[in-house]
Amino acid sequence: MTIFQVTYTTRDGRKRELEMQADTPAAARLKLRKRGILPTVLVRKENAVEPIAMPTITAMDWRDLLEPKISVKEKALFANKLSAMVDAGVPIMRSLDLMRRQQKSALFRRALNAMTDDVNQGGSLGDAMRRWPKVFDNLSIAMVEAGEAGGVLDETLKRLATLLEENARLQNQIKSALGYPVIVLVIAILVFLGMTVFLIPTFADIFDQLGAKLPAFSQMMVDFSKLLRSSFSLLLATLLILMVFAYNRYYGTPNGRRKVDGLMLRLPLFGDLLQKTASAQFCRTLSSLSSAGVPIMMSLDILSETTTNSVVRDAIRGSRTDISEGVPLSTALASKRVFPDMMVSMLAIGEETGEMDAMLSKVADFYEDEVSSTVKALTAMIEPVMIVVVGVIVGTILIAMYLPMASVFENIR
Repeated sequence: MTIFQVTYTTRDGRKRELEMQADTPAAARLKLRKRGILPTVLVRKENAVEPIAMPTITAMDWRDLLEPKISVKEKALFANKLSAMVDAGVPIMRSLDLMRRQQKSALFRRALNAMTDDVNQGGSLGDAMRRWPKVFDNLSIAMVEAGEAGGVLDETLKRLATLLEENARLQNQIKSALGYPVIVLVIAILVFLGMTVFLIPTFADIFDQLGAKLPAFSQMMVDFSKLLRSSFSLLLATLLILMVFAYNRYYGTPNGRRKVDGLMLRLPLFGDLLQKTASAQFCRTLSSLSSAGVPIMMSLDILSETTTNSVVRDAIRGSRTDISEGVPLSTALASKRVFPDMMVSMLAIGEETGEMDAMLSKVADFYEDEVSSTVKALTAMIEPVMIVVVGVIVGTILIAMYLPMASVFENIR
């Protein structure tokens, strides 16, 4: 194999260089043509050291199972850095090597090291990324491959970084909206159980020594405390664990997941938030993929794989089938009745005017703003409700402890 130095010009007139391996210049040009690159200069690299044949490296090993998953933020940072380096004219192999040295994740470092070797041997960046499914998702790979084929890798990487950052921001907003009430409720329940199990028995002993007669409500709380401190609590904990296990098993089935996800979309307030989030992610991702030159059928495949809600995923897959039969995307989505009517109408206008990418981007902006507004409204609404819930829980304990005080005072008199 011979190492060739390649110089080519991108669509915007910028000169780029890369190195690749091939047996002959004709074989090198064929490889470049498959990547959508038309070389202006193709020369053998002088004083090049022939690579030593190495055994095939497996992209996944046992260490990957013990390491944390690569976050969306890390992927966005990778795309941003690589875009800046490619735009500055830094060779792709040197760019990957520089980022490998700066990478903190061991899994990401191994991926970048192997990718550098693959690209150095004449492979494309997209093919190198495909060997690391735990690091790069299909969305990132498809956009990089489209950018390489069109000679606009830097622009595509910028678009990918923006897309990943927007998706991460939307996910964080949903987590904050759904996580806040859950955390507060869990803390309130733990406080209630702690006071019931440890505090009420102490007061009950004091009242018993003073000969006070407990009111019905206080006696009920004392009996409940005894029940929690008995073997019944173990039975209750076991039952809860079994319920969680059964739910996970049910949710793991296709039918169960579909029913639960459908119920989530129909929930008051939260269902509307989830639908707007799904619409924003769908429009933003499809706009980015389409602008990068990814075919519509492949884009829908990627969208169906990156969507977490199974009802939305089924709608996208069903729309893909309809499109293959000649049905417009807007008509196919409208028949599934999953996405909002406004989104489908705007998409139809974009198809009619030939400006679908721009229209999808505007719709994504609209729904992202809607998600932000809905999260703020939900947070403002939930905060006083949670305060009332915590107050009722703590107040119940305090009332149960202070009600017998009247009887104690009578005995003292």
